[in-house]
This record gives sequence, structure tokens and C-alpha cells, in this order.
Amino acid sequence: MSENDFGQLAYLSLLLLVIGGYFLIQNRHRLGAMLQQASIWALIFVGVIAAAGLWENMRDDVLPRQTVIADQGVVELPRAPDGHFYMLADVNDTAVRFVVDTGATTIVLSMEDAARVGIDTDRLVFLGRANTANGEVRTAMVKLDELRIGELSDRNVRAWVNEGELNGSLLGMSYLDRFERVEITRDTMRLIR
Repeated sequence: MSENDFGQLAYLSLLLLVIGGYFLIQNRHRLGAMLQQASIWALIFVGVIAAAGLWENMRDDVLPRQTVIADQGVVELPRAPDGHFYMLADVNDTAVRFVVDTGATTIVLSMEDAARVGIDTDRLVFLGRANTANGEVRTAMVKLDELRIGELSDRNVRAWVNEGELNGSLLGMSYLDRFERVEITRDTMRLIR
């Protein structure tokens, strides 16, 4: 623990002591009721911490997930709570979460995702231009060694790296065209090869 951490811990302990002391003095005539309320709040606090810690495990059971039926060449994507369809794909053996964007022409990687999949972003040459909702951005063309969804695999896939602000990567029509059919039925998108 660094000196700075120790100082912050000491400050927070002193602050907790002062506030706790104030409440004890103010409520000394109702100590039983105050302890009961403090216990309730402590249980709520512990419950929130437990739920936050277990969310990753619970999310897979509560929210539907992407399904790949490789022998049929089918990928099923559930609609996310924000209304979009997301696809988890392995790009150069690194998991990347894409927004499936039928309004995007190509596969577009954010700078962050490009670096994670092994592209040297310092050596990119941004010769292309793209018009986005946020205005014009510069782009650099790259080749992805492999883009894999479950057992479905494509090699030497052309993509673009966006130099601008991008919250995530986009899976556009150039990739969706590799499928024979793209169907949306209520809250499920099916990609069929």
C-alpha cells in the first residue's frame, strides 16, 4: 500500500468515525431503531455488491446469447436491450464485439480493437475517407488474417480502421454479403450461409 493509499484510507476512516459518531450522539435515545435501520442498509449494500459481482455469471443465464449452428451455416443473434444486434467474432484469435450495422458498407475496426487484434496502429496509412454521423473521418485499409464466428471462418478479410472516435467496431454489408440470407424476426437476426 502506497503512502497516498494509506493517507486516503486514514482520511476516509476519520470521516466515517466523525459521521458515525454524529449519528450515534443524535440518536442515542433511539439506539435500537437506529441499529435496525443500519442493519437493513448494510444488507442492501452487501446485496448490491453481490449482484454486481455475480452479474457476469447471471448475464449468460438471463440474457440470450449468440448461437452458431456450424453444420447448417447459421448464426443467430439476439437483439440487445439497446435495440442493436451484436456479434462476437474472433479476429486473428482475439474476441471482438461488433455492432451488426446494415448501414455500414464495410467492416470497420475502432483503433482500440485494431490494436488488440495485432494491427500496428502507429504504422497505418490513413488514405481513405468515410462519412459518418459525426462527420468525415480518415480510414486505413487492412487485411484480417481470419474472422471466425464459432466454426465459421473467413480468411484474408478486408476491413478498415477508423481514425475517429468509435465506441466499438462495426460489421457492415461487405461481411453480411458473405451470407446467402439475412433475416430479422422480431428480436432475432439469422445469418444463413
